[in-house]
Amino acid sequence: MPGFSSSLRREAGRLAGQPWELAMVSWVPALAVALLWWIFSAGLPTQLPIGVLDEDHSALSRQLVRWLDATPGLRVAERYADAAEMQAALRAGRVQAAVALPRGLAREVKQGRTGQAVLLDNAQFGTHSSLIQRDVRTVVGTLSAGIELGVRNKRGQSPAAARAAQEPLRASMVALFNTATDYERFLGAALIPAALHILAMTAGAWAVGRELRDRSLGGWLGARPTVAEALAALAGKLAAAWAPLAAVGLLGLLWITAGRGWRPAGSLGWTLAALAIFLALSVAMGAFCAAATRSLRTALSATGFITAPAFAFGGMGFPLLAMPPLARLWALALPYTHYARVQTEQLLMGAPLPLSLAAPLWMLLATAALLAASAWLLRRAAGEPATWGKR
Repeated sequence: MPGFSSSLRREAGRLAGQPWELAMVSWVPALAVALLWWIFSAGLPTQLPIGVLDEDHSALSRQLVRWLDATPGLRVAERYADAAEMQAALRAGRVQAAVALPRGLAREVKQGRTGQAVLLDNAQFGTHSSLIQRDVRTVVGTLSAGIELGVRNKRGQSPAAARAAQEPLRASMVALFNTATDYERFLGAALIPAALHILAMTAGAWAVGRELRDRSLGGWLGARPTVAEALAALAGKLAAAWAPLAAVGLLGLLWITAGRGWRPAGSLGWTLAALAIFLALSVAMGAFCAAATRSLRTALSATGFITAPAFAFGGMGFPLLAMPPLARLWALALPYTHYARVQTEQLLMGAPLPLSLAAPLWMLLATAALLAASAWLLRRAAGEPATWGKR
């Protein structure tokens, strides 16, 4: 009956003999992490393509178009001769939005009336839409304020008085965390553990479920192992999958922080420890599903059910507080939600370390409990060979 070290060597030998199984805990996770980093490496979306329909052809409309094109977040990619051409471009997805400047725009402004610059944006892409709306609103507001200040100066008001009269009440917005709104730090860093969570739980389910499927459980544990012996063998088997996945996760998180010149506001070391514990819990969850069901297929199905929606319910894309009660309850039952909170608190918010201590410690306790329960279930399964061989 193998102990920890012999079980670890046995599993490492099996992985070495199965290139695709080895790939799922080595270069495939590394490639996934690299791909996620590359997608978000720009930090902030820029040069979003928009179109312009200028029916006014005035100095004012041309100035507005130049300012739109000069904004870092926008790029005037197309100009249209009529509304039908603009609508066709929006439906075809060649541009994310279009700005229509109606005929008589400059005349309306010169006569003291309000001119309208109409923005048509594709709101099904929330990020694109919000960024384009912000930049277009900024450009139009800046140009409008300049026109108003010019008019007041011509009437004899001083520049300071004109600015105060033009904007008597001003909102002062202070961003506390992630002030650069960097998607690499916020979204990219959160997606890396979410992807590894899927692979880690799959690896745990596969490592144990494969022994049942191939009817090799007896060769691994023996006929009558004690719970302690089954626990040692299980820990050695899962360590062979956890170690490379943890190494990929830690290196990925180090690269996206220190490697990219980002000094986290809180404790990077505790975040790395939390990630290693989180992946250990993920592997243990997969092993428990396989041991409880004695079916590799059912264990992998449970893995997909738990890990696939984890990011969606983690509070990173949609606010946790805005979810319905049942959805929030499901979100709080998923371990990724609690790890994501620790990572956000330490990397972005700089929260005091005691606030982030509890979740990883609870995850460590849950890992130990799942390993112990899985060892007890495997000990029972070892004495019932008729239940082996389930797909």
